[in-house]
Amino acid sequence: MNNYQTPLRDIDFTLFELLDYASHCRAIGHASLDRELTGAFFGEAARFAEDVLAPLGPVGDQQGCKLVDGKVITPEGFKEAYEHYCDAGWPTLSRSVAYGGQGLPQSLGVILSEILGTPNWAWGMYAGLSQGAMHTIETHGTEQQKQQYLPALISGRWTGTMCLTEAQAGSDLGLLRTRADPQADGSYQISGTKIFISSGDHDLAENIVHIVLARLPNAPVGTKGISLFVVPKVLINEDGSLAATNGVSCSSLESKMGIHGNATCVLQFDGAKGWLLGEVNKGLNHMFTFMNLARIGSGLQGLAHAELGYQKSRLYAQERLQMRSLTGVKNASGPADPIIVHPDIRRMLLTQKSLVEGIRMLSYYTTIKMDASQHAISAGERQQATDLLSLLTPIVKAFSTEAGFESANLALQCLGGHGYIRDWGLEQNLRDCRIATLYEGTTGIQSLDLLGRKVLGSGGKTLAPLLDEITYLCRSCNGNELLAAHAAQLTRLSQEWQQLSMNIARQAQHNPDEIGAAAVDYLMYSGYLVLAFLWLRAQQTALQQLARPVTDSGFYRAKLAAAEFYFARILPRTMSLVKAMESGADNLMNLSSADF
Repeated sequence: MNNYQTPLRDIDFTLFELLDYASHCRAIGHASLDRELTGAFFGEAARFAEDVLAPLGPVGDQQGCKLVDGKVITPEGFKEAYEHYCDAGWPTLSRSVAYGGQGLPQSLGVILSEILGTPNWAWGMYAGLSQGAMHTIETHGTEQQKQQYLPALISGRWTGTMCLTEAQAGSDLGLLRTRADPQADGSYQISGTKIFISSGDHDLAENIVHIVLARLPNAPVGTKGISLFVVPKVLINEDGSLAATNGVSCSSLESKMGIHGNATCVLQFDGAKGWLLGEVNKGLNHMFTFMNLARIGSGLQGLAHAELGYQKSRLYAQERLQMRSLTGVKNASGPADPIIVHPDIRRMLLTQKSLVEGIRMLSYYTTIKMDASQHAISAGERQQATDLLSLLTPIVKAFSTEAGFESANLALQCLGGHGYIRDWGLEQNLRDCRIATLYEGTTGIQSLDLLGRKVLGSGGKTLAPLLDEITYLCRSCNGNELLAAHAAQLTRLSQEWQQLSMNIARQAQHNPDEIGAAAVDYLMYSGYLVLAFLWLRAQQTALQQLARPVTDSGFYRAKLAAAEFYFARILPRTMSLVKAMESGADNLMNLSSADF
């Protein structure tokens, strides 16, 4: 059932009213990117998403990808949609002008990924992974590599992938075995097997550029001995034309729970020709350029499935007639009232709304910091944005996907038995969403990164920029009774956040397992706190708008109601998370492995 509509009004509110995107664009050298121009751009993307991509969502799920004579065939309509995407110039948006891009902010490209990915995430992955490949080559490639690969990638004629995972290694990349043997001509012979490679092979583009982690002979053991290579599916002549097929092949497609329209491949590298990207034995550091962008993209997936589920369940709740309201008949002309009158349905819908719109605020806030980390005028501003981006990235990836899955699950629940069958698309949405908490680093891995590396590893210094913003916001709310109450709640939590960080650091000095025991609860606590910060800003913004004549006052009243719901019913989850953290590691570690 295709009734998807791009949430353009909320996108506009979040960017231009909440986050003052126009001022941000002026500060990073894009003064022409105003509200009107951005709105027109998003409007075109929305038409493509609604008219072309949304109808292909169930097609991709039902048909899946097929491996025929060693070649992957994508579902019906995917190739034509990709050609439309390239013809419209979408892949060039935030890439370097020097190689054929439009040079617009990275944040704009991230928001485009949300718009195009929400109705059909499986299709959107083909385009999204290419952006990471381009970003990695732009950052670490030689000028020759940039000239050789970027124009075709930026135009969309070629796509890109990230090849990390191996069966025996999983997330422990220090165990990878793929070899890179140096050749006399300066190239390397890449041999090994990579699994779980999203968009690893397909029929959408004429070439695929694989970004591959491999190990040179006699390299140091573990992660210190990993290097990064660029390995094209089809070799390239000096004039840029395509030559012979390289030694890369798809040996099988993973049989998986969801995102059936995207090809998740087992790739064989049989002496494939590759070239070093960046420095020897610095591959994992270089790959984080790709991985961090992919992690923000995964966070967007949580947003996308939450949004899609919310739209479908909201529409159903407004139309489905079941029982009468406990406070009296609301639909006198019908045999029953719409289920949206029932408190439990409203609980589920408001949970979805507060999480969807909160995750959108978090995602956009983070991508604006990404822009600033690259293009802010002063070195100090760039460093502060970099530090904040470092803190927020694992929260965006893990919290957004966990909350997104919760929201998608509630959307199905709103429909009762109808949600469990295919007709409404909510069971597909839930299946497609499930992978988001797993790939690009599981929730547990992101949590260890946040607590262990980012917070404790910096002695808590990475918290400072965000805490300063929270303090400034809370002080600005003193003149309004409602805002002041929420500001006091947020102030208490921000102080508690610092205290929790110090307590875990102190306990970990005696038992390092305390970090792992607290990590996921700590990340979820952090996510709820950051969303409270953004919902307070949204509440303040909505009140400011309602103080003047507006044509869509209902939109702002809905923001106020969602904020009130968030502070009353979602934010108190932090209390149970604190109790869990304070319980320590012993209740996890006392049982011997054999007794499970």
